[in-house]
Amino acid sequence: MNSPRIGHINFLNVLPLSYGYQHAAQDLNIVYGVPTFLNAKLRDGQIDLSNISSIEYARQSDELLILPKICVRAEGKVTSIILVSRKPIEQIRDDKVILTSKSATAQRLLKIILHESYDAAPHYETRAVKIENPVDEDATAALFIGDDALYIHLHRPPNFYIYDLGEQWHKLTGRQMVYALWAFRRNFAVAATYKKILRAFQFGLEHKADAIKSVLSTKPFTFAELDEYLGTVIKWDLTSEALDALKLYYHKAAALKLIDHEPALAFAEVQ
Repeated sequence: MNSPRIGHINFLNVLPLSYGYQHAAQDLNIVYGVPTFLNAKLRDGQIDLSNISSIEYARQSDELLILPKICVRAEGKVTSIILVSRKPIEQIRDDKVILTSKSATAQRLLKIILHESYDAAPHYETRAVKIENPVDEDATAALFIGDDALYIHLHRPPNFYIYDLGEQWHKLTGRQMVYALWAFRRNFAVAATYKKILRAFQFGLEHKADAIKSVLSTKPFTFAELDEYLGTVIKWDLTSEALDALKLYYHKAAALKLIDHEPALAFAEVQ
């Protein structure tokens, strides 16, 4: 019998689970990648379960079920999804805005914010972005996510305006934001794997300091920066308030035709 194929977005925002996979769930077959890569893998049946962009559940809701209890969320500032701009955000009109190709959720979140909060209608283009030159010469602004965004947040480049999309979403709606869910294909027997994921997550949270120390030699952050980010900024429990915020996000995305429909939230029946 083949081992279940488990996708894992290996960003720092899930470092406790990454550490737990390495030290408390070595029997799991982990496939690593950025959100858009794993979204496609799950859609094509090449993996069985993954943490995925929240928006991807909306696009695959007929084929997927959500794992309860876990997500990636922030109640205000997220610090790892940011817009870097040459001008104040309220001055963006029909400018060119570059979107990172790594996250579908962040792309749509930015479009909602610019449309509803600032009545902007930019020309969007998806391409690679890089922290060394955050906004290409032919553009006004660029969207960053993940570790690159966190680095820019902590080491702000001169002569640019920096906007935190979690903060902007909270300003618009008064709600928190759910950035990622754990979901699986409906034909996958999930119960045993779910328990292993929860155990790995719990192990990582109990050894958070060790998890942070394990990446300091390869990541451009201090222990204090990551300790603040993990657990204070980023949270992982899928609460009822988080689900209400997620439904609002889907409602706004559907209203702007960024997704085909508002999905019903269907959960796995697991203990």
